[in-house]
Amino acid sequence: MGAEPEPGVPVRPAAAVVLVPFPAQGHVSPILLMARALAARGVDATVAVPDFVHRRIVVSASQDGADDHGVELASIPSGVPDDGDGDPPGFAGFAHSMEHDMPARLEEMLTRRALTGRGVACLIVDVLASWAVPVAERCGVPAVGFWPAMLATYRAVAAIPELIAKGLISNCGIPISTKQLAIHGAEVNGHHLIGDSLNTLPSELELSTSELPWLVGDEACQRSRFTLWRKIMTRAKILHPILVNSFPGEDIGELQQPHDRRILQVGPLPTNGIFDHTTNKDSSLHESPRLKNPSMWKSDETCMDWLDRQKAGSVIYVSFGSWVASIGRDAIYELALGLEATGLPFLWTLKDEQSWRGGLPDRYAEAVSGRGKIVPWSPQEDVLKHKAVGCYLTHCGWNSTMEAIQHGVRLLCYPVSGDQFINCAYIVKMWGIGIRLSSTKGSVVQDCVKRIMEGEDGRRLQEKVDELRERVMMGGGRRTAKMNLECFVDRILRRDDHALGKLS
Repeated sequence: MGAEPEPGVPVRPAAAVVLVPFPAQGHVSPILLMARALAARGVDATVAVPDFVHRRIVVSASQDGADDHGVELASIPSGVPDDGDGDPPGFAGFAHSMEHDMPARLEEMLTRRALTGRGVACLIVDVLASWAVPVAERCGVPAVGFWPAMLATYRAVAAIPELIAKGLISNCGIPISTKQLAIHGAEVNGHHLIGDSLNTLPSELELSTSELPWLVGDEACQRSRFTLWRKIMTRAKILHPILVNSFPGEDIGELQQPHDRRILQVGPLPTNGIFDHTTNKDSSLHESPRLKNPSMWKSDETCMDWLDRQKAGSVIYVSFGSWVASIGRDAIYELALGLEATGLPFLWTLKDEQSWRGGLPDRYAEAVSGRGKIVPWSPQEDVLKHKAVGCYLTHCGWNSTMEAIQHGVRLLCYPVSGDQFINCAYIVKMWGIGIRLSSTKGSVVQDCVKRIMEGEDGRRLQEKVDELRERVMMGGGRRTAKMNLECFVDRILRRDDHALGKLS
C-alpha cells in the first residue's frame, strides 16, 4: 500500500512495516501518525490493534469521513469481552490478553504475511506494548521501538537501576526518604530531587522521587506498575532504534549524560504524515488540510458551534484526557465553582460517569447555561486550534501538551499521575508556557485564570508559547525530526537488517 509520497521525497520501492501500539487512545493516536508519516514516504504501513480498539477506530474514521491515508488497520483477536459500546476495556481488562493471548495471534499474522509474500522489514513496537518484542524475535523480524511520550520520561524510567543504586527508591520502586540521602541532593517535603542526584534530568525541573511515572494509586498498585516497567525496559533493550514522538531539543538546559545512540526524535509527528517547512510565523497552521485521528470515544461536535459564538481568546478549555482516573468529587466540586466564579466562558470535557459528574454542584449545568458547556468528549485538536480558546486547563498528558504547543495555547497545569508531573515541570519551569495549579480550590482557579488570560503574565506566557511553537513546528527542531525520520525510512527501504539495528 502507501499514500502519495511527500512532495520532494524520492519515490522508492515499497517495503512493509507493522506497528503495534499499546491499546489506549494516547498511544494509538501517535502510532497512527507514525504510520501515516511512513506511508507518505512510500512504506506499506499496517497498524495492528486489538479487536476492541479496531471496532472503535474504524467506526470513528467512517463517521468522520476520514480516509486511512494509506495506512492499513489490522485487527488482532484479544479474547477480551467488549460489546463496542461505552468505554473500551481498561488496563485490568486487557493486561492478561497482551501477555497470554495476543502474542500467538500476532505471530500467526506475521507468519501468514510471510507465506503470502507480504513479509515485513521490521516490527515497530510501542515500548509499553513490549509483549510484541518476543514475537518479533521468534519470527526473525527486526524490532524497532516507538515511544509516544516525552523523551525525558523515557530517561526517568531507563534510570531505574541508578535510582535504586543511589538509594533514592527501593527495589520495589517506592521512594526512600532518609536524612542520610540528602548528601546526594536536596529534599522537598521528605522526597529527594532526582535532578540533583542523577544526570538523567535537568536539576531546574525540581522533580522529586514522589513524581516518578509508576507512582500511581496505592502502594500495591505502585509496586505492580514498577514490576511491569522493569519487564518492559528489559525487553526494550533489543529495540534499535527507538523512535520518540518528542521534538529534538526538548531539554532546554545542560545534561551531562552520554548520548543514547538508539534514540531518534521524530516529533511532533504531523497529522497528515507530511512535514511542512514552508509555513511562516504569520501563516495559520490550522488552515492546511488536516486528517483527524480516529477516536475510541464519540465526540460531541456541538461544542464547535458553541465555540463559534464566543469571543476570540475568551474561552477556558478544560480536559483531563481519556486515561486519567477521576480527580475526586471534592476536587471536581471546587473546580466547578472556580470556573463559574471566573466569569469567563468555559468548555469542559467531563466524562459522563458518576465518579466525575457526581462531584458537580446541584443544578450546575443550569447555573452556568450559556456561559459554560460540558460535554463527555470533544474533538480536541479542533478545539485547541479554535480562535475562541484562550487557555487550556490540562492534566499534562503528552499528546495534549504537544497539541497545545502546536496550536499556540497557554496551559493551566493540574497533573494527576504517571508522566504528567515530568511534562508539567517542563511546561512550567523549563519552557515557561504555563502555570501550575496548586489545587482546584475556587480562589486558586480564579487567580491562575486571571494571570494566564490577562496582564503581563498572560503576555509573557503567550510570547513563550509562540516562540516554542515556531521552533517546534518551523525551526531547527522540525528539520531535525524530518531528517531523523528520513534516515529511518532509508534503512527500511534498503531492507538492511544490520542498518536497522545500528545508527550510522
